[in-house]
Amino acid sequence: MALFQEIDPLTFAGGRIVAIEPGSVADALELRPGDELIAINDQAVEDIIDVQFYAAEEELDILIRREGELLLFEAERDYDQALGLIFAHPTFDIDIRRCNNLCEFCFVLQMGPKFRRTLYVKDDDYRYSFLFGHYVTLTNLSDHDWQRIEMMRLSPLYVSVHVTDTEQRRRFLRNADALDIMEQLRWLAERNIEVHAQLVIVPGVNDGDWLARSIRELASLWPGDEGGGGVLSVSVVPVGLTRHHKYGMRPHTPEEAAATLDFVTALQADYQARFGIRFVYLTDEWYLVTGREVPPLADYDGHELHENGLGMVRAFLDDWADVGEEIGHAATLPAPRDLTLVTAALFAPTLREKAAEFARLTGCAVTVRAIRNERLGETITVAGLLNAADVVDQLRAEGFGDLIVLPRVMFDHPDTISLDNIAPQDVANQLGRPVALADSLGDVWDALLGQSKLLFQPGQKPPASIDLKVLGDSANGSAAHFS
Repeated sequence: MALFQEIDPLTFAGGRIVAIEPGSVADALELRPGDELIAINDQAVEDIIDVQFYAAEEELDILIRREGELLLFEAERDYDQALGLIFAHPTFDIDIRRCNNLCEFCFVLQMGPKFRRTLYVKDDDYRYSFLFGHYVTLTNLSDHDWQRIEMMRLSPLYVSVHVTDTEQRRRFLRNADALDIMEQLRWLAERNIEVHAQLVIVPGVNDGDWLARSIRELASLWPGDEGGGGVLSVSVVPVGLTRHHKYGMRPHTPEEAAATLDFVTALQADYQARFGIRFVYLTDEWYLVTGREVPPLADYDGHELHENGLGMVRAFLDDWADVGEEIGHAATLPAPRDLTLVTAALFAPTLREKAAEFARLTGCAVTVRAIRNERLGETITVAGLLNAADVVDQLRAEGFGDLIVLPRVMFDHPDTISLDNIAPQDVANQLGRPVALADSLGDVWDALLGQSKLLFQPGQKPPASIDLKVLGDSANGSAAHFS
């Protein structure tokens, strides 16, 4: 095979298979967990993108390495039949591509000691951008990577731009070798690759005129109504700084946040008139910090940007409107309970308002506890960055009810652990109370009905694995996560 002229299949870093889907092509071939996928149809595979691309044919030659030996399997598949391979990692050559920038606001550079291991990994992998919506800078791509993006049409990509001026962006990223991002984005647009762009805004660094210029230049690459490649959206994100930040940056004042919100809102009206969409969008923090009403979901023009913090609060509010109506029409109510809902400072006022409505409808006593982030600092006010130890310590000091509800996003990790390596079962054991994980008040209602799939009783061992996707279809970012 031509494959052997390009790689050594005995040493090539293939994809390690951990499970086989029943009824799939792999199941019919009797492939096994522990096998390593090397090539499909004479094409070496370096990640699951390759697997999806090359396994789309009806006739397949699958090269497997099993216990140091090479095995070639031939198969035929229907177009709607799954190959059925589940891998240890989405990428086979390396677990994830590392970042070559030294951004002063980088969260990895702001971490203290003894957090979970993955928080010290500076990831910047274009493949994770395509597969999972991770934002990447495009500063570490090889010619081979660009060729793959074009050949496989890896679209959309999610790109951290921050500022479009090349020299200012190099200073911002602390990377003198960063290429012209506008030239890179034009290259993608010419090849019909769509992009969602992100601007993380630091006061005095890339705001003001820099922000105006960046949005204007990105808008020049909007693909138009006819579609095609180009910049589909721009997310404007406030910088997050922990107590371990060392570079002199600061968060926005409420006045600065209000000015940014007003500026971008005015731009939205202009783009709405010109493009038919708002094009540039603000994350929820801008509205919460300034006390402004969050926009309706329709204002995000159909873009799925919840995981970047856009529209999560509105999704929470809309969900509660539906659930509140359901509770109001319930024939019978479960026995009232004393509930403690945990969140962080930013979302606490919103949650308290809706939790009071929940209490009136259900007869429950509901207390919202806004947890201070002691380990990362009080400037970190989002629930996804809470530490379980802070939750335990502050609930012990302030008191808690007979059911504790924690934000699911605190444990949004493959091992279902918080930033400080604590599992929800550990919280239940330490506090001696049942602990439920929730994305929304609908999930709290499910817990009252005994229907929660993420409920942890005290005195038990942590389960071997937990499926966090059972709440609010969290895999597609549709829930607000008590954020």
